[in-house]
Amino acid sequence: MVRDGFFYALGLGVVAAVLWYLTMPLALVAVPIILAAFFLWFFRDPNRAIPQGPGQIVSPADGLVTAAEWIETTGGNRLRLSIFLNVFDVHVNRAPVSGTVKVVEIREGAFLNAMKPESVLHNEQSLIVIDAGAYDVSFKQIAGLLARRIVCNVKPGDRVERGQRVGLIKFGSRVDVLLPAEAELRVKTGTRVRGGISVLAVVPDTGNELNGSSAVVA
Repeated sequence: MVRDGFFYALGLGVVAAVLWYLTMPLALVAVPIILAAFFLWFFRDPNRAIPQGPGQIVSPADGLVTAAEWIETTGGNRLRLSIFLNVFDVHVNRAPVSGTVKVVEIREGAFLNAMKPESVLHNEQSLIVIDAGAYDVSFKQIAGLLARRIVCNVKPGDRVERGQRVGLIKFGSRVDVLLPAEAELRVKTGTRVRGGISVLAVVPDTGNELNGSSAVVA
């Protein structure tokens, strides 16, 4: 459970107690109680069995893959996957690969519908670039129409492990992942993925990574 859920639930619990003390109708008292239960559920943070196969890039978020396209960057062609999170998805974000955080950039912006293509340019977002050794993987936490706060818990120089919790986006939102050009996709548009579990792609010939197919829980 993310601690934010407790804060929201506690505040709503106080509201319910005040309404009950003022002898308000039970139907009115029930409203903040129901909302408190929703926030406790929304901010859930389940443990995940993280795959440990060589070259695997896991999803940084739960959600639906809405786009898979090639884009041109200053570093050459990259494959971009867009993952849309609705309010029913787990909103804790995880590192897609093990490595060292090279870049963390947070940019303020608008709160357009995250399904719109222009949201990647105009919405509030944070960019995280991870050096996995033989290649870089970057991903963006992008705010949506309801999402009003992005939480990023890493900074440049931090060492992260594949599947490690690195942040949170509150309410509906979007995550974009930039994969190296040589990555072999394991998902397609319309695939539902789970953060830290679903393998988005595999980068071949990564001898410096951990071998085997066992999983750790994180």
